[in-house]
Amino acid sequence: MASSSGTSSGSTLLQNSGSEEDLQALMDQRKRKRMISNRESARRSRMRKQKHLDDLMAQAAQLRKENNQIITSMNVTTQHYLNIEAENSVLRAQFNELSNRLQYLVEIVSFLNTGSNGGVDSGEIWTIPETTAISDSLMNPLGLLYLSQPIMASPDIFQY
Repeated sequence: MASSSGTSSGSTLLQNSGSEEDLQALMDQRKRKRMISNRESARRSRMRKQKHLDDLMAQAAQLRKENNQIITSMNVTTQHYLNIEAENSVLRAQFNELSNRLQYLVEIVSFLNTGSNGGVDSGEIWTIPETTAISDSLMNPLGLLYLSQPIMASPDIFQY
């Protein structure tokens, strides 16, 4: 019986070692499967990261382009504003000059209408026509002979 028990224990060892080998092979197979799965997951993660990076680069390029367009638009608008401001300044200066000249002419007409010829009213009333524009010749007091004629002016008479 001793020999049968020795034989039976040898066959159990064989079964145990076969079972251990199968278990080791199964563990190796699971390990390889997990390693392949991890590699695939890392590859997908790198692809997602690269796609995200590409999207951010495209967005940055688009934002730079929009920024340049806005800057260009601002420069054009600023230049337009400066041109309008300069033109407005010229028009204000012209308005002030014309207002001063008109006031001067109104004073001359008022002086002439009050009877400046020694209290004798000649019956002639001096007026400035409605469509009157102002001329440089009226700034000369000796040019009073021209008061009954329309006064013409152009924007070119102002030198700025």
